Amino acid sequence: SLSGPSSVCSRILARSSSGTDAVTAAEAYLESLGWSEETMNKLKSRYHQKFNPNVDGIVKPLLQWLGDLGLSDQQVQKCVGICPKLLRLSLEHKLKPFARWLEDLGL
Repeated sequence: SLSGPSSVCSRILARSSSGTDAVTAAEAYLESLGWSEETMNKLKSRYHQKFNPNVDGIVKPLLQWLGDLGLSDQQVQKCVGICPKLLRLSLEHKLKPFARWLEDLGL
């Protein structure tokens, strides 16, 4: 089940005030969706910079679009975990045109 915004904020504040590494809003959001610690660790290690993509502007639209393509939640998790660069590519200018190109090829 999805946690509300207040739950996500609570998790960020709890981690940052406990002296452990502060969790970013993106991490808290993905964890609230049930993403595993293993997937999160892979994602952060492959992101090659501090993992802090904009949740409303990048993460949510990307996850929604991948789901709209027919991927299950588990497939979306695996896809983004393997290729976190997806979180840095423009959905409108890179990913959607590439998907249309693949469709045009019949794939």
